[in-house]
Amino acid sequence: MDASEHPLAATGRAVDDRFGGAAFTKKAIRKAFPDHWSFLLGEIALYSFLIILLTGVYLTFFFKPSMTEVVYEGSYGPLRGVKMSEAYSSTLHITFDVRGGLLVRQIHHWSTILFLAAILVHMLRNFFTGAFRRPRELNWVIGVLLFMLVMLNGLFGYSLPDDLLSGTGLRILEGVTLSLPVVGTYVTMFLFGGEFPGEALIPRLFTVHVLLIPGLLLALIPLHAIVLTWMQTHTQFPGRGSTNRTVRGYPFFPVFVAKTTAYLLFVAGVTTLLATFFQINPIWLFGPYDPSAISAGSQPDWYMGFLEGSLRIMPGWEITAAGHTLPMSVIIPALGVPGLLFTGLAAYPFLERWVTGDHGVHHLLDRPRDVPARTGIGSAGVTFYGVLWAAGGNDVLAAKLNLSLYATTWFFRVAILLGPVLAYIAAYRICLGLQRRDRETIAHGRESGVIAMSPEGEFTELHVPDREPGRITDPRPAPAVPLPRAAADGVRPPGARRPLGRIRASLNGAFRADLAVPPGPGAADGHLPAKEQKAEVTGPE
Repeated sequence: MDASEHPLAATGRAVDDRFGGAAFTKKAIRKAFPDHWSFLLGEIALYSFLIILLTGVYLTFFFKPSMTEVVYEGSYGPLRGVKMSEAYSSTLHITFDVRGGLLVRQIHHWSTILFLAAILVHMLRNFFTGAFRRPRELNWVIGVLLFMLVMLNGLFGYSLPDDLLSGTGLRILEGVTLSLPVVGTYVTMFLFGGEFPGEALIPRLFTVHVLLIPGLLLALIPLHAIVLTWMQTHTQFPGRGSTNRTVRGYPFFPVFVAKTTAYLLFVAGVTTLLATFFQINPIWLFGPYDPSAISAGSQPDWYMGFLEGSLRIMPGWEITAAGHTLPMSVIIPALGVPGLLFTGLAAYPFLERWVTGDHGVHHLLDRPRDVPARTGIGSAGVTFYGVLWAAGGNDVLAAKLNLSLYATTWFFRVAILLGPVLAYIAAYRICLGLQRRDRETIAHGRESGVIAMSPEGEFTELHVPDREPGRITDPRPAPAVPLPRAAADGVRPPGARRPLGRIRASLNGAFRADLAVPPGPGAADGHLPAKEQKAEVTGPE
């Protein structure tokens, strides 16, 4: 080592000689990050996960995952002398006797709520803008898997205190597992370790909650948020000179690092404020779980509401054959509905590619109004989820609005069928209206609100040019390509001869029917070959 070389420089060179990474670091520092508020949704999820990990580690120091029965002798007077599980007793100890325990518990719970909400909204942003297309299909599938894992881990997490509310949820879980054909009893015995509630449930849930699923998340989240994203060009919205080959934004260092660090502190601060001023999951009010007690108005955390709703509105159907009974009233809402929802989400990028014939690389996002069919499908899915979520509180709605419980149940049964159809139609028409407004804006300018009088005495409103016409006029890759449907010289194309091919051609025509075409020059940009894709860092305008 040169004696004149700075120690830090020498250390850096030695590390690079042994592990490499200097070239990657240099490239990473210059990576462009577009400046748009919707890209922060994923960061909320990432930072909420970090807060969950930190608070979860703190809580494990005091929580005892045991169903051994004890008599509570802690500082909470109303429950002193009551028999309860050691898990519930240790949760009360954390709440009332550990310094900062209640605050950390509430931060942990609120972070989970925000984590799942951020994942859901982030997925919706990716869906409506077409961010799931090539080369990001794998990232989309990992995101769907992350949402499933976090939702499952949240269910296990709020079941650990063994209070009356969480015990009611576990009772429902036992009913769902028992309804599984063939393997239901085996799964129930494996999960509960015997007759409900058993003695092994809380320890097993604790192991899954703090080790298994967090381990999977620690592997998948960096892959989803860092590795794949870093190796790919960042997506961006059209306008301001952005193209499918050039990324307009700020470099990772120092601009993005400073902004994202501040955003981490914002997320932590908001979560702490929520935990400080807004009570959540007051388990001391519910009491320990008692199989003979049923609380009125029991509601799970919001992310499990759609499952609760599907169970409540499903008719009591059963199928009996060969001496065996299939409880369809449980199988369809508890297995079929989430299976349809998550399988549809994971498969959608591949289904849309099959319908559209689009195999191009997309770094430029779509505005939802420009692709009415996809926006309508997404709106229908959101409505389907929302109706189920609202149906999970049909008893509360009936009580608060002084309605018949049966009337609310039948309303949701009808709404789950008609709601998605109406939402598709409404979203499609709104997209067409917004497209027409865009064309008017480009042709005549924006309304200024200024009224002028002509020499002849006529009053007219002045129009001014749009501030960012590029978001409408800039060329961009088409989201769909036409598939051959008609016969040429009396011979149908090979892909349109079979029934599936004709269905694909019809769906392709419906998807392309009202796609927005940029009115500017070069609107028919088409698809760019993958080898031409590159990213450039440019300064802000």
